[in-house]
Amino acid sequence: MDDRSSKLGKGNRTAKRGKGRPDVNEFAFSVVQQATGQVPKPEPEPEKNPAAVSLGRLGGLKGGRARADKLSAAKRRAIAKKAASARWLKRP
Repeated sequence: MDDRSSKLGKGNRTAKRGKGRPDVNEFAFSVVQQATGQVPKPEPEPEKNPAAVSLGRLGGLKGGRARADKLSAAKRRAIAKKAASARWLKRP
């Protein structure tokens, strides 16, 4: 086993992958930009419309409850059984 496997969780054999190091040319370009003070400013994120945010949240809060109210008792029971069996399959 290599050094990376000891840093990962127990039983996890796949390495976590990130972006890695930048290309040598990209790194050199960024160093030159920083040294000369030409680092571009990040673009500001657009502001969200507060009215749209509140409406979206309101719909999200209603959604699960409205869906549950539409389900029959038999369908709710079937969903609950499926969820319980999935939880029990995870147990060692």
